[in-house]
Amino acid sequence: MLKRDKEVSYRIPSGCAVSGIMNEKGVSFSGETIISSIETMHDRSNGLGGGFAAYGIYPDYKDHYAFHLMYDNTSAVKKTEDHLEELFYVEHSESIPYRTNTVIQDHPILRRYFLKVKDSKDSNHLKHEHLSDDDFVFRTVMRINEHFDGAFVFSSGKNMGVFKGVGYPEDIGRFFRLEDYDAYIWTSHGRFPTNSAGWWGGAHPFSLLSWSVVHNGEISSYGINKRYLENFGYKCTLFTDTEVIAYLIDLFGRKQNLEFETIASILAAPFWSDIEHMDDEKKKYYTALRAIYGSALLNGPFSIIVGFEDGMFGLNDRIKLRPLVAGKKDDFLYIASEECAIRDACPSLDKVWYPRGGEIVMGRLCNGKN
Repeated sequence: MLKRDKEVSYRIPSGCAVSGIMNEKGVSFSGETIISSIETMHDRSNGLGGGFAAYGIYPDYKDHYAFHLMYDNTSAVKKTEDHLEELFYVEHSESIPYRTNTVIQDHPILRRYFLKVKDSKDSNHLKHEHLSDDDFVFRTVMRINEHFDGAFVFSSGKNMGVFKGVGYPEDIGRFFRLEDYDAYIWTSHGRFPTNSAGWWGGAHPFSLLSWSVVHNGEISSYGINKRYLENFGYKCTLFTDTEVIAYLIDLFGRKQNLEFETIASILAAPFWSDIEHMDDEKKKYYTALRAIYGSALLNGPFSIIVGFEDGMFGLNDRIKLRPLVAGKKDDFLYIASEECAIRDACPSLDKVWYPRGGEIVMGRLCNGKN
């Protein structure tokens, strides 16, 4: 069920659908809106993966890390829960609610935990004093996903959660009862796998801490991106190219605290031929970025939507080989693969536009973090 196939003997044309909706004042709205939006692009998926990320859904535990886990069996549950109790104060744990009378039938064990990092004096696995809580959680997620057979952490942020699996996205949304959740940011994905198998852990979004990524396309630079990330302690264990995007954004956005415009210029860097025709100041800047971060450049076609604690952004590859459209209405920002997905959520827009390749579409909460 959580089998991670290392080799795939088939190749099928690329599709995939992405959609994201954000209220920039932090006003929450029902998950039914994003389910309906992604459903309009049903034909871009093939039923091998769908998922959602939602921000602001756990106000009663907003200061806790919300771990969502998938398990193959009860022995994996016991081993992983014992490990979590050694490292964290477990405020609450439960099965993730889901419907049983849907087309989604064959699924792993699904549980969630609301955690705080233990003080060193209370833990048998002493927390290194130089580690922040975020870095401690990062290392814990890497360890479980790499070494705990039959267990997979697929969400680990605060006041947010990822819900994903094998199926069409609208079916996954209803399976997880997402209409019962209210969030100020929703992102979603309908999958059409190309070079990797359709399995529950390989569905999008990919998430680490409060970052989440949905992606349409194919990252041909996966190998060099993966090796680059391993220098910083990231373990790519999920056999899906999108995983490297989530980790690169965590590395640059959290660990290195780079501006999002700079991150966009690293992931979708201008061609050398374009840099050559820039003025001296820009030429120096982009030459330095390419020299320092060349191994983080994403080659291949992509359009992505990234969610985080206080915002959302969209980005295309530098020559726009995958579609991406954006729209605005009052305090709402919409980003999707197709305009129909935005019009479904908001028929009358103040503005709609198609971003250029490498051009970031940015939305931030008006008052910072929610």
